[in-house]
Amino acid sequence: MPKAKVHSGAAKRFKKTGAGYKHKHAFRSHILTKMSQKRKRNLRGTSVMNGSDSPLVDRMLRV
Repeated sequence: MPKAKVHSGAAKRFKKTGAGYKHKHAFRSHILTKMSQKRKRNLRGTSVMNGSDSPLVDRMLRV
């Protein structure tokens, strides 16, 4: 039986922690001039993924 491969795109984007999966925010790459400072500030850093999405990432990462 061959080894199950991890989804390489998901492996680059999500990191498993005790609380769930850590991820970066979307909408923070370009065309930021029309976005308010408050919105850009709140998109900085990382946050923990919603629990309802974790089964999908579990499957992609073969956890």
